[in-house]
Amino acid sequence: MIDTRHIQIKDYQYDLPDERIAKFPVAKRDTSKLLVYRHGNICHDTFCHLPDYLPAGALMVFNNTRVIQARIHFHKATGAKIEVFLLEPAAPADYELMFQAHGRCAWYCLIGNLKKWKEGSLHLTLMVGDREVTLSATRGAVHGTSHRVDFTWNDDSVSFAELIDAAGELPIPPYLNRETQESDKQTYQTVYSKIKGSVAAPTAGLHFTDEVLADIDRHGIVREEITLHVGAGTFKPVKSEEMAGHDMHTEYIAVKRSTLQQLIRHDAKAIAVGTTSVRTLESLYYIGAKLAANPDADEQQLHVGQWEPYDTHPGLTPQEALQHIIDYLDRHAIDVFHGSTQIIIAPGYDYKIVQMLVTNFHQPQSTLLLLVSAFVHGDWRSIYRYALDNDFRFLSYGDSSLLIP
Repeated sequence: MIDTRHIQIKDYQYDLPDERIAKFPVAKRDTSKLLVYRHGNICHDTFCHLPDYLPAGALMVFNNTRVIQARIHFHKATGAKIEVFLLEPAAPADYELMFQAHGRCAWYCLIGNLKKWKEGSLHLTLMVGDREVTLSATRGAVHGTSHRVDFTWNDDSVSFAELIDAAGELPIPPYLNRETQESDKQTYQTVYSKIKGSVAAPTAGLHFTDEVLADIDRHGIVREEITLHVGAGTFKPVKSEEMAGHDMHTEYIAVKRSTLQQLIRHDAKAIAVGTTSVRTLESLYYIGAKLAANPDADEQQLHVGQWEPYDTHPGLTPQEALQHIIDYLDRHAIDVFHGSTQIIIAPGYDYKIVQMLVTNFHQPQSTLLLLVSAFVHGDWRSIYRYALDNDFRFLSYGDSSLLIP
């Protein structure tokens, strides 16, 4: 039996030449390559044919988060450039309320060139539509690896959502080693993105077009959406030799009652689009188990810890766990479940809900590669060797795979 905590990250290294990292997407999303791994056999096709490989009547789950323009550049009077990178809402803490905020709000942020911002507020004057607005930022207390930053602006008619659309820059992955371009505003969003809050795209979804989604419907596959806001921690490298030394980042999830009901109707089995959908779906099982043990748990307690799946062994079926979440919604007369997760999915993990996975090709020695390895029972090297030998493009703007273990 695998001891997940003692997994050596060096065992998940492979050679990824820089020229195999896709710096830009293909011209038409659904013309990207699709690797199909089915019970150990591998072939490849074009992404637009994905629905042909999916069983009629299945349930497919998408992450509908939308990437925000999270990088804001200020200049001090000295000329020093300070980058404030929005990570997570502080006040209000709710994402929806945050983007509706007027006049003031606070975020936990990464700060670039921090040593140049010792005191005082930063100011940025910009046009929001036909209005000239001055945005001010004041640095607050340290919060983990980030800082609290309080924002104020001098026009209460302007929302924070409008402000960052005008002031911010879309954050593309650091490994692309290039500046954000105007085209990224469209190509680094899924066609079904709706709920603002991520600082990175759920990239498996970037291949879908309206045509592919319509074809999925024609194949009789049911589509549902969840929301997990992707944080900068998704790019956090594993620096410890063993996984026990790696701290997973917290991510916030939202799932509608109707989606939970649809999952139960499908025997708690789903096709996940992307690793973020995987983490959300699998976290639901452990949240349901918490509610089974403590029906009066509050929202703060409805959090899945990093090692919880390995330290606890609930005796519930996935259907029972999902029903406990629906019962919780009923007791509180709400239609959307909100929770958080730090779940780490790595070899040794027992998948509860996800039966098939659409995902891109991930960085060496990353937690995402560990998730894939756990899904295909350790057979990740054959998949990645095939992709490298057949000119697949890697990482966020690269090609994708359909994994059926």
